[in-house]
Amino acid sequence: MDIEEFCERYSIDRLGTNSLKWDALDKRYGDKDLIAMWVADMEFKTPEVVVDAMKKRIEHGIFGYSYVPDSYYESFITWQRKEHNYTVNKEWIRFSSGVVVSLYWFVNAFTKPGDSVIIFTPVYYPFHNAVKDNGRTLITSELINTSGVYTIDFENFEKKIIANHVKLFIKCSPHNPVGRVWTEEELDKVLSICKRHDVLVVSDEIHQDIIIGENKQIPAAIVSGGEYADNLITVTAPSKTFNLAGLLNCNIIISNEEIRAKYDAYVKTVNLTEVNIMGLTAAEAAYNHGKEWLDSLLEVIRHNYNHVKNRLNKEAPKIIITPLEGTYLAWLDLRGYIDTNDTKAFIQDKCRLAVDFGEWFSEDCKGFVRLNLAISPKYVEKAVDNIIKNINAL
Repeated sequence: MDIEEFCERYSIDRLGTNSLKWDALDKRYGDKDLIAMWVADMEFKTPEVVVDAMKKRIEHGIFGYSYVPDSYYESFITWQRKEHNYTVNKEWIRFSSGVVVSLYWFVNAFTKPGDSVIIFTPVYYPFHNAVKDNGRTLITSELINTSGVYTIDFENFEKKIIANHVKLFIKCSPHNPVGRVWTEEELDKVLSICKRHDVLVVSDEIHQDIIIGENKQIPAAIVSGGEYADNLITVTAPSKTFNLAGLLNCNIIISNEEIRAKYDAYVKTVNLTEVNIMGLTAAEAAYNHGKEWLDSLLEVIRHNYNHVKNRLNKEAPKIIITPLEGTYLAWLDLRGYIDTNDTKAFIQDKCRLAVDFGEWFSEDCKGFVRLNLAISPKYVEKAVDNIIKNINAL
């Protein structure tokens, strides 16, 4: 379906629905009348087939303890094979209530207090928190920013691993917030460094299905013919793809038997709950029948990104817009117009936008903002209008 039809059919007002994104603006930003373009979920209803599957489950009327049916495994395994050329075995799969929860578990399961964990920055702030909150030493390797295009500083990455005796690397691909979809060559270099220095890799691939640019998403586990699969854990979820975050269902893939056994032993100490049957029901339906909906969603995100890029390049050319290869999150550098100390006053108080601010992702990114583009184009147009109007008023 075209963009207009998709938006008419699926766009919805979330105010008054206990939406964190909209109804918590007063608590989070001190202002309830902002356009919410921050936390990474969508203003689009999930596919009808997902709602229908959940309705059928609800009509049964029982919500007791459950387990993961073979049909769920089949749907997830088929999705990974068809969409990402990644063959996953059933016995490799584990579950949690979310990627962030999983990161906290991995840090505790595979490192000790005081151990060093490395991340590429700027990166999603729970990566930082999962390390610091658990008494580990956070090591950052800042990505190289060349006029808005981000690349990996391989030399810095390896030097910091060696100097700090790093035990664990948490990787993000597609990378949030800079929107990179790492190439196989880039992934091979990173993973080979980790293998050489016995650093376990956690690969957060939650945005794996939101590919906007030309680079193809490559699961870390199949890089160079699967050479590094025994040294990594992959974590993903249907939440970003199909707007299911509130259903708390996350897939963990561990192909190495020894690593899997260590993970299982740790999880027994912190998590003895059963699976979320509604989350499994929704995810299975989405994996089986949600591809057409996803394809239409991606067109809306591309449209929104192109609108932001084209308008700002023309009317506010000193704003640097990072090319969006993956995720639905635009990364903007406002420093050409705004003093870094005035970013909040400009973007929130004047432009009336609730965004994620750059310093949340890296200390070096004051003056940057992240905009969520998984929203009706009318909001994107309003946001861009507000930015341009207030830049012109400077």
